[in-house]
Amino acid sequence: MNSDFHIKPEIRILGIDDSALLSEKVMIVGAVLRGGDWIDGVLSSEITKDGLDATDIICSMIKNSKHYGQIRAIILDGVTYGGFNVVDIQKLYRETGIPVIVVMRSCPDFEKIKSALKYFPDGGERWEIIKRAGKIEKIPSKKNSIYIQRAGIGLETVKKIIQLTSTRSSVPEPLRVAHLIATGIVLGESRGKA
Repeated sequence: MNSDFHIKPEIRILGIDDSALLSEKVMIVGAVLRGGDWIDGVLSSEITKDGLDATDIICSMIKNSKHYGQIRAIILDGVTYGGFNVVDIQKLYRETGIPVIVVMRSCPDFEKIKSALKYFPDGGERWEIIKRAGKIEKIPSKKNSIYIQRAGIGLETVKKIIQLTSTRSSVPEPLRVAHLIATGIVLGESRGKA
């Protein structure tokens, strides 16, 4: 189901990003923002570097949060976290009931991804999860166009959410804040781009 729905200015959006890959356990951080302006909360958990537990851990992190009933959309920074720990966005949507938006600054190089997955004994399974994320769509943002994938949400609603939440850059603020927190905690100072 890909539905469009009304967007209020203070819609609660959860942005999730991972930290630097410094050990076998990789911190993921979720930032709950009202629109693109007001931070309501922070969630965190750990996934396995190059594992296959990201989807289940993110589902659990969200469902066990006091914010669960208020979150109207989840924004992910791509579908791979902690190296090649692939998030199944269709399952994430089914398990939480919350629409999922994947945001990417550039279109992924699928041939390069396929080549890298050859080094994993379960590379075929990971590739199937990546393919389930659906087609990549290019949408305008405040500064540059971005690329998205989506589950449980219509394209017009995604465009409205991106426009509303991209207050500081072309990346939605919930995702930008999650990135700053995750890298700041693990590295001692935030680095890189969300």
